[in-house]
Amino acid sequence: MAKGINSYRPPIMGVTHMVSAGHYLAAAAGYRILEQGGNAIDAGVASGIAINVVMPENTNFGGVAPIMIYHAATDEVVTISGLGRWPRAASIEYFEQHHSGEIPLGITRSVIPAAPDAWITALEQYGTMSFEQVVTPALELAEKGHPLSQPVRDGIAAQATPAEGGMPFRFPSTRDLFMPGGRVPEVGERFVQRDLARTFKRLIEAERGQSHQSREGGLRAARDLFYKGEIAAEMARFSAEQGGLITREDLAEFSVQIEPPVQGTYQDISVLTCGPWCQGPVVAQTLQMLEDDDIQALGHNSPDYIHLVAEALNLSFADREQFYGDPEFVDVPMDILLSKAYTDERRRVVDMTQAFGHMPPPGDLSAYVDSLARPERRLSGLPREEHHYDTSYTCVVDQWGNAFSGTPSDASFWSPIVPGLGLIMSGRGSQSWLDRDHASSLQPWKRPRLTPNPAMVFRNGKLLMPFGCPGGDAQCQAMVQMFLNIVAFGMDPQSAIEAPRFTSLNFPNSFWPHAYLPGRLNVEGRIDAATRAALSARGHEVSVTNDWERMSMAVLSAIVVDTASGVLSAGADPRRDTYAIGR
Repeated sequence: MAKGINSYRPPIMGVTHMVSAGHYLAAAAGYRILEQGGNAIDAGVASGIAINVVMPENTNFGGVAPIMIYHAATDEVVTISGLGRWPRAASIEYFEQHHSGEIPLGITRSVIPAAPDAWITALEQYGTMSFEQVVTPALELAEKGHPLSQPVRDGIAAQATPAEGGMPFRFPSTRDLFMPGGRVPEVGERFVQRDLARTFKRLIEAERGQSHQSREGGLRAARDLFYKGEIAAEMARFSAEQGGLITREDLAEFSVQIEPPVQGTYQDISVLTCGPWCQGPVVAQTLQMLEDDDIQALGHNSPDYIHLVAEALNLSFADREQFYGDPEFVDVPMDILLSKAYTDERRRVVDMTQAFGHMPPPGDLSAYVDSLARPERRLSGLPREEHHYDTSYTCVVDQWGNAFSGTPSDASFWSPIVPGLGLIMSGRGSQSWLDRDHASSLQPWKRPRLTPNPAMVFRNGKLLMPFGCPGGDAQCQAMVQMFLNIVAFGMDPQSAIEAPRFTSLNFPNSFWPHAYLPGRLNVEGRIDAATRAALSARGHEVSVTNDWERMSMAVLSAIVVDTASGVLSAGADPRRDTYAIGR
């Protein structure tokens, strides 16, 4: 316990290896690989693919999987993009002409599936095991089935009985998977995914056929089957039949990228995130904005503390809205946005007595750069709360000091399940804009701006913590709060995760149609009435959620490394099925 925060679970502690994942069976899968001698990357991939099986309402093997890896032997941190591209045939003009300027649910919002390439690339470059070894736990869970937990069953049931009279599982192939026998399975019933299991077996067979050459050759053969072989042909054929845009040529040309991380600071801590093709730099920018404040003196979840952190987040999200996008297509001034001079300047914009009440303007970069081509945003999003909270997360630290942080995603309901394969083609196109002036506008072969964003932090050059979560636009906000709970308030990771949270909605939602709720601040019910009243008096539009809100407050995992003692301490969010295992 710390600062009066009562934890309902203990932190899981050990000295050998540790995994914390969005589902207990995925944590078990990662731990199984660690116990078999695999490293953090092997275990992270095993855990991530298992998440694709046991959390199909929130993730998919054909979805996205951004990854961050710390390789201890070389003291190197890399990111693997794990994010698909729009097909070459996609354009704003296409959606204007064929879909009345909307990005509808279905095959037309599909981008290239990136997760399989991300998992295999991580294994090939930084792992030690074969694809067969790490996918075996997921294969068993898909083939033999796993008992549905309450949160997973709730997510499936919500799609089976949609609000406002919508059609349950509008895609027949999706309905066949999630409603066997015409009904949603009950809690505790086995949920079987035979087609996905067969896909795993096909990839294993391709790997076995080339594994005599080398481990890397086997992995490449599995990857080629998916992107250039029979599986690619089946996906392209289904896309064409459904009126989609993905072709065999798109699949064959695609590959994920290995990149250096983006870096900010919080005092003596380096905050590392993926690049501006996702929202991750919001975490680094916000924490750097706050590094000179005496956070502890404000008091945990006091009106001053919540106001300051929420307003700093609002400033970072304003910059996200203005500047973030695929850096291959857009000039994203990350060096400026994470410069100390700029974040200090942004911090001075916060008025401790009055909330912005709307999304503040983006930062003025005229003192740093001559010009940027994009005009300031003109906001007109729908004034309603949108609920798009897919995704999961897993992190691992091994006995050699390697670390893995990964955020698999893409709900299986956005785009139809490909018959015979048991997977979707990523529906992540929902995170693009049909506004030609937007940094994240839809363009052929461009990547949408992704919400999933794994992270790591280092203190004085030593690994301190991999961390992350699902939760859409709440992800960065929960990550910032957990970090401050640990670093500024001295909480253990479990207490830091269980502490009450708040989430701003004072910016356009990342998901189409990009709803915007000026001034909205959601707070969990455990934040007391006096604090809520004080926040309202400063101009926040306070809305109270459940005491233990699920995805709209995000679902955190973290592993803290004590470099002096060698103790690993993990936290896992009880808001869903998240669990940690280690020894």
